[in-house]
Amino acid sequence: MSIDRALLDILACPQDKGALFYIEAESFLYNPRLHIKYSVRDGIPVMLINEAETVTNDENDRIMGLVVSGGLKPTFG
Repeated sequence: MSIDRALLDILACPQDKGALFYIEAESFLYNPRLHIKYSVRDGIPVMLINEAETVTNDENDRIMGLVVSGGLKPTFG
């Protein structure tokens, strides 16, 4: 289930207030600056800092590869 585009246009990371990338195929929003991801459950972003998952440098590289290859745009900006 995808997130409504209007919601994506206003979503920001609750930690640094920056834009995120929505990785729809894997159901999460990603902050490349902090190397953290927020899950999306049933089309609803779980934007709780204590539920964010930190990713490794290798996982960051993989995710950013998805961003580049998919031409994904940040949530705002």
